[in-house]
This record gives sequence, C-alpha cells and structure tokens, in this order.
Amino acid sequence: MLTIKRLDIEEARKLIAGARARADEIGVPMCIAVTDEGGNLIAFERMDGGKITSITLAIDKAFTAAAARKPTHEYGTASQPGAPAYGIASAIGGRLMVVGGGLPVIAGGEVAGAIGVSSGTPEQDREVAQAGIDALAAG
Repeated sequence: MLTIKRLDIEEARKLIAGARARADEIGVPMCIAVTDEGGNLIAFERMDGGKITSITLAIDKAFTAAAARKPTHEYGTASQPGAPAYGIASAIGGRLMVVGGGLPVIAGGEVAGAIGVSSGTPEQDREVAQAGIDALAAG
C-alpha cells in the first residue's frame, strides 16, 4: 500500500497568497494555479488584470511540475531542436510546459503538489511561484 503526500486546500491557499503578494510587489497581475501530486487542480486565482490566455498556461505549468516532478524551466534547454527532449512540448495533448513558472512543492522529499504561475515573463512567473513556495515553508 502506498502513502501519498498531498497538498490540502489550506496549503494551496498559502501558496496562492504568497505568490499573489509577490506579484503585487512587482506590479504584474498573475494567474496562479495549485495542483496535487498528480497534477489535478486544487485551487486557482486570476488576479485582476491577469491575462486570459494565462489561465490555461498556469494550470498546465502546475500540472507539468507535479507530473514530471521537476520545474518547468528545466525543460527549456532540453526541448530545443537537437536536444534530448525535443518535441516534448507537444506531449500529453500539448499540456507539457517548457517555460519557467511551474515548480513542484516538495514535502518530506516527495512531490506533494505544484504551483504554476503565468502572465509575466518566464523569470517573473518563476519568481512569483517561488514566493508561493517560500510562503508555504514559512508557515
């Protein structure tokens, strides 16, 4: 029998609150998604001004980070022409994201879920996602 670590709704809310606070600080309204360890959506927030197209991107970044068990930006270089994972972005019906902004949430050495952020640059999205993880870790 497996014992699975999984984010709960209160932890998802902490992730979103931390990400939202950082997005406010940098002045970029974001779409923020939190998934469980299997990439299933737990919570979502679209800040006022968050891009409509970023709704799906944020959810898919969280899905990718949880399901692949690694940050989405790590696929960036590996998915370029001639690289080992070239073409992977079209996998799973195009849901696999290869740009920054999706980070797994680790608990006890296991992926318990993920956060995905979209509406800024990949660097801004990644920074805001990390702020969510930092807020969860701070309690």
